Formats: sequence, structure tokens, C-alpha cells
Amino acid sequence: MITGEIKNQIDRIWDAFWSGGISNPLEVIEQITYLLFLRRLDDLHTLEENKSTKLKKPMERRVFPSGKDAKKRPYEDFRWSRFKHFAPAEMFTVVSEHVFPWLRTLGGDDSTYAHHMKDARFTIPTPALLSKVVDLLDGVPMADRDTKGDLYEYMLAKIATAGQNGQFRTPRHIIRLMVEMTAPQPTDLVCDPASGTCGFLVAVGEHLRERHPEILHDAKLKKHFHQRMFHGFDFDNTMLRIGSMNMLLHGVENPDIRYRDSLAQDHAGDEEAYTLVLANPPFAGSLDYENTAKDLLQIVKTKKTELLFLALFLRLLKPGGRAAVIVPDGVLFGSSNAHKELRRMLVEEQKLDAVISLPGGVFKPYAGVSTAILLFTKTNSGGTDDVWFYDVDADGWSLDDKRTPLLSEDKLGPIPRVALTAEEHRKNNLPDVLARWQEREGKERQRSRTAQSFCVPKTDIASQSYDLSLNRYKEVVHEEVEHRSPQEILTGLEKLEVAIEQGMKELEGMLR
Repeated sequence: MITGEIKNQIDRIWDAFWSGGISNPLEVIEQITYLLFLRRLDDLHTLEENKSTKLKKPMERRVFPSGKDAKKRPYEDFRWSRFKHFAPAEMFTVVSEHVFPWLRTLGGDDSTYAHHMKDARFTIPTPALLSKVVDLLDGVPMADRDTKGDLYEYMLAKIATAGQNGQFRTPRHIIRLMVEMTAPQPTDLVCDPASGTCGFLVAVGEHLRERHPEILHDAKLKKHFHQRMFHGFDFDNTMLRIGSMNMLLHGVENPDIRYRDSLAQDHAGDEEAYTLVLANPPFAGSLDYENTAKDLLQIVKTKKTELLFLALFLRLLKPGGRAAVIVPDGVLFGSSNAHKELRRMLVEEQKLDAVISLPGGVFKPYAGVSTAILLFTKTNSGGTDDVWFYDVDADGWSLDDKRTPLLSEDKLGPIPRVALTAEEHRKNNLPDVLARWQEREGKERQRSRTAQSFCVPKTDIASQSYDLSLNRYKEVVHEEVEHRSPQEILTGLEKLEVAIEQGMKELEGMLR
């Protein structure tokens, strides 16, 4: 967790960009990402130098070449530790005219970060702004992985306050809930086909470090973690750069973060490639049949992106693979043939595990759409017996546009550091979701449908045209009507008659 002082430093960097003429939050993050990348390259070069000195051997890998570039500037000047001491005008010249052209040539080293820097654009307009930002960034501690990751997350949170750009950011406590429920394993192959800032992949990495520390001590598992485990696709290059840096600062060396329109034809090679899919795909989109992958249309003939993404998840998963994905409520009860067929497939041909209804304000301030989390396992042979439903009333934050926390920080999220009281549970249901999820094969089966969570047999769902909306199955508690004798009812009517007569007399007196 970053301190208030570090947050203040980041706020000062942000304010510097705004006062310097860059007000688009994505552009601010992008420019900071480039500068953080340069700082990391210098750190890597320094490590190689220290290793060379210690072993008394030549450097095995030079990040910055020896010699000079085409414009006769020494590559040594491209290092953060060098140019940060230059006067503003010289620093601006070196970074804009030498460092960035060189940065765009780095794609050949096979790292996902270098690949996404190939079209890097330097847009900081003045030497004064560059000098100020470099000076502020240099004062931010970057040695500790947790600090680096939290720092970048804090910056990404600022995107969510910027209106339309917030769609790239799923609330982190909702991501954490989905990760905890799917319980990633050290050998999983994880994919987010609409990865944005890579929040789901980052959360999986943090979960594994926490729950499976052996992953970084076993050589085979460590290589899998850094080289093969994480896969994220997006068709926005800015998001790819930001997402890659987010992974890097959270300690993943070379994830597979690449440009791809996941619903287009070129995804076909990834069929049955992953064991875990976590995603919050775009809603309410519509594609032309001509531009949509034919194999997805074979699963479900529709133009709606939310349905096509569900079909894609089924394609991407290996048999036995599992998914936790966010869908708009329309997916749960839509009456079109495509809606019904996709739900039928999930229930009859795969194993639908759970439907978790989220409150309508979870994605505010930039969207008020009602959503749910679907959890399912790909089996290709059915397996759904009972589907577990949970009705989330509160996620720990206010459900208005401000989304202010309702509890102290140690009582938020699905795994609070302090146990919640019954009153606090009413403000944050997520720990209860997780606790009851663990009991879904046991005592959850016995709960009444008037409870906040309950199970519904597959036969009931099939009889309702595979409608998955919670309200279709939830039962309301009706208060018992107090039983009265005929004499009591008669007495009550007589009193009412007297009251009406008295009221009429008073009204007549007023009219006179």
C-alpha cells in the first residue's frame, strides 16, 4: 500500500501535466509510462554493469549500446541517470530527438514492453515540463515491487475519474472477488481477451504470489509464471502499452500482451488454449457479420458483442477450463434466439456454476448498467446440476457517481483485514459472497430462495427458457396478515364510519 507522501508526489506529477497543457488522462499515463520504461532500462543496465564488475567479466547484455547514435549523441546520454542531471533545454533535446527514436527500435529484443514502444510518441510540449516531471518521478521510490505496482494502480485510478476513458477500468475489488472465486493455480494459462490495463492479469499474479509463493522458487514454475502464464489482447495500442507497464511494475517479466481484435477471424489459432478466462468485455456493441469470426457465428449467430464474447470464451477454454466474466443483465434474460441458445449451451452443454447479481452503480460514474458475474466451467458434456445465485446489495462503496467508501480501508474488498459485523456486512457483501461460494456444494443447497444466496436446480432453469435473472427465482417474504375475529372487524368498521361522519360534519361547517 502506497503512503500518503507517495500519493502526493503522484498528484504533483499529474498537476504538472495539467498545468503544462496535457489534460487527457490517457496521454498523461502514456507519457509517464514511457519515462518509467526509460528509468527501468537504466536500472537493468546498472544491474548488468554491477554483475560485470563483480565477476570481472565483460557485460553479457548491454541495454544501451556503446558508441553514438546516427546524430552523434553518445548512447550513454540516453540513460535516465545521466539525462536527469541535464539542463532542461538539453534534456528536452536528448529525450525528444535521440531517446525516443532509439526507443522505437527496441522491438527486436522480444519483450512485450519493447514491442509496444515501437510507435512511442513523445508529446511533452516544453523543456520546463519535462524537467519537472523527470525530477518528480525520480523522487518516487521504485525499488519495491509492491510500491511500484500500487503506484501505477493509483495513477490508473485517475483514468476512472475522467469520464469516457473509465471503461478501461473494472473496479479492483470486483476483480479481486472474481480471482478469489476462480482460485488461479501455478500451472494455469490465463487469458483476458479484452485486457485494457491488464487489471485481471495483475490480480492473478498477485494472488499467486500470495497463495502459492513456491511459484517463484521452483525454476519450472517461475519460468511458466514469467513467460507463458499471462495472455491479454486489446485493439487499442495505448491500452497495450499501459497494460504491459502495469504487468512489468507488478513483477511479470514477459507476458503475452498483444494487439488483437478478439472477435475477428485471427483468434482462431487460440482455440482451446487456456485454462482460465477472466474478463469484462465491451457491452452494447454490434458488429457486422462479415467482420466477425466465422467459428463464433457457428456457436451463436448474433451481432451483439456481449454474446459473441461469451462464445469466444467457450472457444478459448480448454476442456476443464473455467471462466469468471462480467455480463450486462440483458444476457441473463434476453428473449432473442441467440440469447436463449447461448444460455442453453452454458446450462446443458457446459457447467454453469454461478450467477452473481451486482448492484447497478458498480460501474459509476461512467456507466449505470446493471451487470452480473457468470462463473462456468467448460466440459463439452454438461454437468450443471444446481446453479448458485447471490444477490449483491452493496460492494463497500456508495452506488452514486461519487463512489465513496462506506467503510474503512481495512474492511473493504472480498478479503478484509478485519472481520465485519452484521451492520458492516450490509455495506460490503463481498466477503460473504466468497464465504458462501465455498459452501455451494454443502449447506448453500439447503437455503431458502428468500435468502440472499440460494441454489436452483437445472430442471427449474430449463423450464424457464434458461432465464438466468436472479429475480426469476428469488422468493419474497410476505408478512403474515394479523388474524382478526368478525367482531373485531365489525368494531373497526363502526369506528371508521363514525370518523367519516365526523369528518363530513366538519367539512360542512367550513363550507358554511
